Amino acid sequence: PSEGLLFLPPERKRFYQNVSISQGEGGFEINLDHRKLKTPQAKLFTVPSEALAIAVATEWDSQKDTIKFYTMHLTTLCNTALDNPTQRNKVQLICAAVKFLETDTICYRVEEPAALAELQKNEWDPIIAWAEDRYNVAIGSSTSITGPNIPTSTKDTFISHLASYNMWALQGIEYIITQLKSLILSMGLIDRHITVEKAVLLSRLEEEYQIQRWGSVEWAHNYDLCELRARAAAGTLFVHLCSESSTVKHKLLQD
Repeated sequence: PSEGLLFLPPERKRFYQNVSISQGEGGFEINLDHRKLKTPQAKLFTVPSEALAIAVATEWDSQKDTIKFYTMHLTTLCNTALDNPTQRNKVQLICAAVKFLETDTICYRVEEPAALAELQKNEWDPIIAWAEDRYNVAIGSSTSITGPNIPTSTKDTFISHLASYNMWALQGIEYIITQLKSLILSMGLIDRHITVEKAVLLSRLEEEYQIQRWGSVEWAHNYDLCELRARAAAGTLFVHLCSESSTVKHKLLQD
C-alpha cells in the first residue's frame, strides 16, 4: 500500500550481523548480510551517491540489539524519495516548499511582550536580510495576523531556484522546511550560511524565550531540541549528498 511507511513497526529485533554497500545498475545498494535492503513498498533500496549509501549503511550498522526505525532519518528520507508515497511530481514538491513562505516562522512578529519583539528583530532580521541579498528578493516581516505580503516575484525566484535541485534533494528540502516551519531558515542551512544548532534555535525562538523566562520541563525540552537537531541535520546532509554528482567522480576515476 502507498502508506507502507505507516505499517513499519517502530522497533524490531536486529536480524543481521553485517552491513555493506554494493554498486548495482540503478545506483548504490545496501546489503544486510546477504539480503538486499528493500523499501516499505518492496522496491530495491538504491541511492544515487556512494556517500549517501555509506551514511545509510552507518545508520543500520549503528543499531544495537533493537532496530529503532524512528532514529533512522536518512533511511526514511531515501524510502520517501524511492516510494514517493504522496505521488507528487517535481512541480508539486516545489510549490509545497514555496507555500511555506506565506507562513514562514521568521516573518511573523509579535508586538508584545517588547522583550520578545526585540529578540525576534535582533535574531531574525539578519537572516531575512541575508536571504533578500542572496536571492535578490523582497521578503519583509509583519506583526499582522495575516503575515507579510510576499511579492509574486519573490515566490517565482524561489520556484526557479528550487527547480535547479533534483527530486531527491527536493524531498530533503521539503523535509527540513516542515521541521523548521521556515523556507528561509532551511535555505540558510542548505547554503551553509547558518549551522543546524542556529537554525533550530531560530525556529524555536519564542519557546526559548519562554523557557529562559519561566524555566522548562527539562527532559522534554532537551528531547525536543535534540530530536529537531537530528532531523534538521539529517535533512541537510541528505540534500547535500543527493546534490553532489557521483558521475563526476567516476569520470575522474576513468581518466
